[in-house]
Amino acid sequence: MSSIEELSMLKEREDHVEFKAAEHNYPFAGGKKTEPKDRRHCVLGYVVALANERGGRLVLGMMDAYPHEVVGSDFAENETGNLEDEIYERLHIRVRTEELHDGKGRRVLVIKVPSRPIGKALRFEGVPLMRVGESLREMDDAEYFSIISEQDPDYSARLCEGLTLEDLDETAISKMRELIVKKRGKKDVATMPQEQLLRDLNLITKEGRLTNAALLLLGKEEAIGKYMPQANVVMEYRANRNQVRYSSREEYRLPLFVAIDKIWEYVNQPACNPLLHINDLPVILDCKAFNEETVREAVINATIHRSLQMGSDIFIRLYPDMMEITNPGGFPYGVNIGNILTVNSSPRNRLMMEVIEKTGLIERSGQGVDLMCANSVKEGKPLPDYSASDDYQVSLRLYGEIPDDAFYLFTHEILMNQELADQLNAFDWITLHFVWAGKVDAGYEESLAKLVGLNLVMEDTYFRYVLAPAYVVKKPRAKMVAKRVDAAVLAKVYYVIKRSGEAAMSDFVEAFDGVLTQKQVRTLIEGLCRDYLLSQHGNARATRYVWAEEYD
Repeated sequence: MSSIEELSMLKEREDHVEFKAAEHNYPFAGGKKTEPKDRRHCVLGYVVALANERGGRLVLGMMDAYPHEVVGSDFAENETGNLEDEIYERLHIRVRTEELHDGKGRRVLVIKVPSRPIGKALRFEGVPLMRVGESLREMDDAEYFSIISEQDPDYSARLCEGLTLEDLDETAISKMRELIVKKRGKKDVATMPQEQLLRDLNLITKEGRLTNAALLLLGKEEAIGKYMPQANVVMEYRANRNQVRYSSREEYRLPLFVAIDKIWEYVNQPACNPLLHINDLPVILDCKAFNEETVREAVINATIHRSLQMGSDIFIRLYPDMMEITNPGGFPYGVNIGNILTVNSSPRNRLMMEVIEKTGLIERSGQGVDLMCANSVKEGKPLPDYSASDDYQVSLRLYGEIPDDAFYLFTHEILMNQELADQLNAFDWITLHFVWAGKVDAGYEESLAKLVGLNLVMEDTYFRYVLAPAYVVKKPRAKMVAKRVDAAVLAKVYYVIKRSGEAAMSDFVEAFDGVLTQKQVRTLIEGLCRDYLLSQHGNARATRYVWAEEYD
């Protein structure tokens, strides 16, 4: 907590603070000025410069001359919450604000600015700023280069000074041996001398010095606590997303080859990973909220991509219908939410990733997101969500609910046909999801053509593409009606209604033009109403029809 007395005695450069009188109408983002050097003198400009200096405080309402006299400021008065939100929206950093008042009631606003992300300089209007005297200037080449050079090409390959073979966990080493034998078929690995095995995996040098990767993959809990205490995984469970306090909490400071099983054991408890029941009369199908392969892939991805230079834990927040996995450090260079499925990523901890690949804990690097997305679609669940990520962290949300039982049954039927399922790659499954969601443009053109050829998707004059009739007849009432009405006819009725949520008789007549007469269409729609598949409201020409199951 800041105080006016403390602030008044601070030196701007030495104490990482910037004072501005800002009594009235102080600009937030450049104001009405046109010259770039003048526009920088605003709240956003100073926030950027302070963040580039590894953080500090911007104080509005005090003179910059020492000692800093209080003059009071009305900037963002009664709107500090909106101010914090707007700064995050623009710069993706989370500032905190304090409002102070002196004995005369004059207001001082303190904006606490965190450090920029490691290896990245923040910019205002495209320019990385730094404070020089009383001005804000573009960062010079030397300073900028020193910042971008902070990104260690592979922190896990660094030597861990002081780590010895006695610091390694025998259970983790045995697990690693077992996995390598299973994955690569090299039975000699089971009896290979420990040091030779570590040398083959580049976890130890010829001189016998162990790497950070050896510590994180194989180190005893005590050794990890001694040499890299920030390498924690924290699990918190809450019964619902509105619950503030956690119901249970576990911290794992274990070698990855042990921790990954412990984490899945925690997730897979009945309360944390409930069974979902899907009605496929006359049977009920069960599906767990969270898929083991997906969870393991997500946790390992967080581990190999985390920034070990940031003193933050990997956090896993678990709810019965959602899991959020957050690792310190933003996306790797060149990766963003828009291209995460298609770009080849470069993990921060490459040596760790290479060892993990050789054990088969994950598939080839770069396929993890594809795998998680495909698994989600196969189980009728929403796609993994990275939208809460920023420059400081990657946040992945895995959803456990199944919003549409019919889509789950549709994909389940595909999986039961092994010959058909083997023809689909991850991008085909993802495209199938987007067709179901009515977001065809987000899918992949090659996959759309392929899915049409496999009769899983059909072309449509209104939607461009829709799921095949087999999807519509997975809906419970439609399944019963399909015994007397052709599935393609039911599908056309469904998609006519889906266009706007309801349809008039004239809409159906137009859709079936050339296939059924107007009288046949009326007979069809009235019959579907008697079957309680459709319901109607309004009278005469104002009558509208809806798909009744959507509103049950």
